[in-house]
Amino acid sequence: MGNRAVITTRKDLKEIGIYLHWNGGRDSVTAFLLYCKIKGFRSPEQDNYGWAYLCTIIGNYFGDGLSIGLDVANKLDYDNWDNGTYIIKDWEIVDRMHLHRREQDVYSLMDMLLSIDERQPKPLGEEVIKTALANIEKEKLANDDKRTV
Repeated sequence: MGNRAVITTRKDLKEIGIYLHWNGGRDSVTAFLLYCKIKGFRSPEQDNYGWAYLCTIIGNYFGDGLSIGLDVANKLDYDNWDNGTYIIKDWEIVDRMHLHRREQDVYSLMDMLLSIDERQPKPLGEEVIKTALANIEKEKLANDDKRTV
């Protein structure tokens, strides 16, 4: 039993994937990805450092418990009957595969980000996270305005 998911960058599952045994719901995965974006990490589709960053953030969050796996996505439990597989790009979820149940929406984004942050060796702090979220929202609004012109 778990709350499983796989995170990868390609629908053909021929890229690296991260298996989560716990915290595989969309609210947790979104927060892990957003935390990496706030930190300014390169994304996984750019190079393997992105995968290392994401594994580190998630591993720090879980602490001593082994709750993640890393392999080519098609060798992982990608059709797991929990949360399926997330396809990501630029630290955002862009598609889903094998989602057989209702989307999980239990944790508030800010609470999850703060929980992730407090488990990192050098936490950013609440003010930095709030400022980063505000800047990301402004950027999204500016991009939306450009598309409607």
